[in-house]
Amino acid sequence: MHVQVNAAMSVDGKLSTRERRQIKISGSDDFARVTHLRKECDAIAVGVGTVMADNPHLVLGDEEARDARRADGRPASPHRIVLDSTGRTPTDARILDSEAKTFIVVSKRAKSDSKQALRKAGAEIIDTHTERVSIETLLTELDNSGVEHLVVEGGGEIIFSFFDIGAVDSLTVYVGSVIIGGRDAPTLADGDGFRLPEDTLTLENVTTIDDGVLLEYSC
Repeated sequence: MHVQVNAAMSVDGKLSTRERRQIKISGSDDFARVTHLRKECDAIAVGVGTVMADNPHLVLGDEEARDARRADGRPASPHRIVLDSTGRTPTDARILDSEAKTFIVVSKRAKSDSKQALRKAGAEIIDTHTERVSIETLLTELDNSGVEHLVVEGGGEIIFSFFDIGAVDSLTVYVGSVIIGGRDAPTLADGDGFRLPEDTLTLENVTTIDDGVLLEYSC
């Protein structure tokens, strides 16, 4: 399975404001790039914090892209995956509608009634039976279900969790021409952080898009 992190950040490395409020970082050309990426991938992963803050839909809105996936024998939109240790995804979240399959990945800290409510709302539950969601268990489950290309879109703690276990194969990050600032604003990779980074990324390509640049790395 190829695991790709894809994100947009400000020049100072922030994903959103300190209140977790999304602001416009990229433009129409980068939106088109992301649509193409979602068209090609099998699944998109986000953290529950992103769901709570942004209520994303994570389905393809472009009908031509949906038709192209159907023509290939694939569902109209990629699977949606929410990493949610305690099962606090709202049952009325847009990500739980019937337009695409949604997996909620929980730990042993999720209560039975929360898991049952999420199942009733349309989600499939992956319980890793660990104190925190196990990325390794998730990847094994996805691999067994035929997922070949997983795109991780955030937030920062989820992205770091994948980097922390060496699971990321490539990173694409759009850097927009904006400063957000704030010591508490989320960054590309939050979490505990590395004491001393052991591996470096390899910069493969730099492309000017809209009023920013797209950096493409292999990991």
